[in-house]
Amino acid sequence: MQNLQNFRDYYEILGVDKDASSEEIKKVYRRLARQYHPDLNPGNKEAEEKFKIIGEAYEILSDPSRRSQYDQFSRYWKQKGFAGGKQTPKPKGWGDRSNSRSSNQEVDPSEFSDFESFINQVIGVSSRQDTRNGSGSGTSSTSSTPTDPFRTPRTKVAYTVNTPPRTTRRDIEARLTLPLEKAYQGGNERIRLEDGRSLEVTMPPGMVTGQTIRLRNQGIGGGDLYLKITVDPHPLYKLEGSNIFCQIPVTPSEAVLGGQVEAPTLDGPVKMTIPSAVRSGQRFRLANKGYPGENGKRGDQLVEVQIVTPKSLTDEERQLYEKLREIETFKPRADLI
Repeated sequence: MQNLQNFRDYYEILGVDKDASSEEIKKVYRRLARQYHPDLNPGNKEAEEKFKIIGEAYEILSDPSRRSQYDQFSRYWKQKGFAGGKQTPKPKGWGDRSNSRSSNQEVDPSEFSDFESFINQVIGVSSRQDTRNGSGSGTSSTSSTPTDPFRTPRTKVAYTVNTPPRTTRRDIEARLTLPLEKAYQGGNERIRLEDGRSLEVTMPPGMVTGQTIRLRNQGIGGGDLYLKITVDPHPLYKLEGSNIFCQIPVTPSEAVLGGQVEAPTLDGPVKMTIPSAVRSGQRFRLANKGYPGENGKRGDQLVEVQIVTPKSLTDEERQLYEKLREIETFKPRADLI
């Protein structure tokens, strides 16, 4: 028994069953094409060859007509006499092959001496004629031979499969989540993309949620990379446009007597003066300590005072509070009686 040369089981290459649906074949192909794409495996010849074979398999199995011809072909390729010797009878209903055969006519697998010539006939590629010493005029030329790409021993076949070329330019998008301090300051940030690449990016200051940063030539094939920014909520600060809102606690004595207290800002702590008899919930403004706006001008920081009481007291503190209660004249509930 003489086997046909170079036969490839396209179902096994893609890892799908012979009765797999077109949608399943497409899904598997996309996953494998991404895994073995040359742009994601630079210098890896094995991955590049695998990528080509995967594309060849998908070229055939994604087309119902070509898939049907391939299925017929694969059932007969091991028959005795298939690749030379006694001719295997044609299956019933298969017409004679002619030079004017259109693409929707059946292909007779017994007419081909090897798998590559069969595939070239199914795909319908053109051959490159080699007119070396003594052949033709001595210069090379390209001629189309849709009926038989291997009609002479000197004919060579060059074909491509329907896969994305290595030079395809494609923009990609990635998401980057930052703490508020980092979004405010900007600077260098190392990010890792889903395709495994690691990039060091110089981020601008004053970034906000929803902002998009364009990185030229960092996509696929020279395309651009778009970073979608998300700023994490902060436990202390809250953005209100270009203003920053925060709360600071003060003691009862600070609230009564007033004076200087320390308030946090994105630039570091600053001292601010609160008046005597300040109320809980009262707000004060720190000019130009807010967030940079689109015009580059900074907003303000709004500081809200919260009066807090101690959870525990020393003996001396308790005695002083008791003494104060005895002598204080302030009656906050006088209007309620």
